[in-house]
Amino acid sequence: MAKIVIVGGVAGGMSAAARLRRLREDDQIIILEKGPFVSFANCGLPYYVSGEISKETDLIVQTPESLQARFGLDVRPFHEVTAIDPEDKKVTISHKDESYTETYDYLILSPGAKPVIPPITGLDTAKNIFSLRNVPDVKKIMQHLQLNSVKQATIIGAGFIGLEMAENLSKRNIKVTIVEKAPHVLPSIDEEMAAYIEKELTNNNVTVITSKAATAFQNAGQKIILDDGSILDSDVTILSVGVRPETTIAKKAGIKVGLNNGILVNDKYQTNFADIYAIGDAIVVKQQITNKDSLISLASPANRQGRQVADNIAGLNHPNKGSIGTAIVRVFNQSAASTGINERTATKLGLNFKVIHILGKNHASYYPNATDITLKLIFNAETGKIYGAQGVGASGVDKRIDILATAIKGELTIFDLPELELTYAPPFGSAKDPVNMLGYAAMNIAEGLSTNIQWYNLQHELSTGKVLLDVRDSEELIHNGHFKNAINIPLNELRCRINELDPEQAYIITCHSGLRSYVGERILKQAGFTVENLDGAFALYSTVRPNEISRD
Repeated sequence: MAKIVIVGGVAGGMSAAARLRRLREDDQIIILEKGPFVSFANCGLPYYVSGEISKETDLIVQTPESLQARFGLDVRPFHEVTAIDPEDKKVTISHKDESYTETYDYLILSPGAKPVIPPITGLDTAKNIFSLRNVPDVKKIMQHLQLNSVKQATIIGAGFIGLEMAENLSKRNIKVTIVEKAPHVLPSIDEEMAAYIEKELTNNNVTVITSKAATAFQNAGQKIILDDGSILDSDVTILSVGVRPETTIAKKAGIKVGLNNGILVNDKYQTNFADIYAIGDAIVVKQQITNKDSLISLASPANRQGRQVADNIAGLNHPNKGSIGTAIVRVFNQSAASTGINERTATKLGLNFKVIHILGKNHASYYPNATDITLKLIFNAETGKIYGAQGVGASGVDKRIDILATAIKGELTIFDLPELELTYAPPFGSAKDPVNMLGYAAMNIAEGLSTNIQWYNLQHELSTGKVLLDVRDSEELIHNGHFKNAINIPLNELRCRINELDPEQAYIITCHSGLRSYVGERILKQAGFTVENLDGAFALYSTVRPNEISRD
């Protein structure tokens, strides 16, 4: 019989505790949680603000009483660990202004992460500024909303939680402004994909301010001063600029830390002390694609780590294989999801990669209510290795990114994507699913059948003398807009009008989504022309650079 002490509950700690009990019935298992709730749905907190989740009790997954009844766990809320003694194998605990110690045979640290609170002038005297990480946080926000006339809200930070809070505050008929220091919202995905989400925010009357930061709060937080000198009025402000590992106690105990003070663990989740383990948002993990140290604060990896650390303590060899960081967010009527690394990271790491975008539908295009899905794939054209993927759309994005995440985990390549046999009936998908089409498009690049250029290179390439050829129908140009200074020959007329083109001239070909332009590219290349395909075509370019499109 062993005595196992777990510091912190929620995803990692509670997964570890429940799995340990299923494996080791006779062990004494103690969970120490400094807050009031040991098992709650922190990912659901923003939806409680709007009332989409109507009851606070719906956020509470388990109680100490239910965990004791089912698993025989000794769960102690409001018990904060203030010190760890690795030599004597004991922890010091503070509870109700009293202190006591508890010994352990095994110690599992699951302290999570804490919100980053930037050192902004006036923050200490502000009365209307909050962060959101747990149930007490959301209670404070709800109390402020109920007791005050809140007409204007400001979200500082446009990551997942920031965007979710923007949506849910808007649903309370509050005018929302987002301030993001990065050049675009959702900095974890690439600019052109984030442009769809920014457009959705604007369409829902959310003001988006990028490339700016808050430098000061005045009038008890009622006014926000930005770094360009502009001033925002705000009745409530949510700080959502990221999280960092909560490792203060671990560091004081001599537990080694690494990237951003995250706890360093081996593949069994052991720290530099063999009987002390760590899991969840507080640990450094390997980014499975690059094998680089990373911090991935997501519920799914934390749950998996909790189960694996229990297995390892119980003698089952289930090592930590790393994480790829699969995530999704809903913003009003659009969703954005990603897996693996983004293009910016691939460039920074100096990887040999190519990028493709495709535009598909969530189900068969002829079946009612089909909606667009834009997918992006980052891959090695020589080996076919998939580095990452991103998706944006109203419906079906989760399914496609989950498939691609599974492909990455299973070490499938771009050449395997067309071979995936996915469910098909008109209400659910297409005979050639967008994931299959992504594979075909990537293979065309890898096998030299197509040469593409990215949206951000278009103007430079045109400045070198290349000519943009748009093969959309003339009606599309009238109704949807057109590229400036492009020539237009509809695809169905290209063969018979090919003599209008100069064989000595280099062309960039485009259409609405990239499919017709690929057909045109093949026609022209086989006729001896030099031609490249504008990846993502008009649909992508007009979203990320709308000011460069003519609407006359």
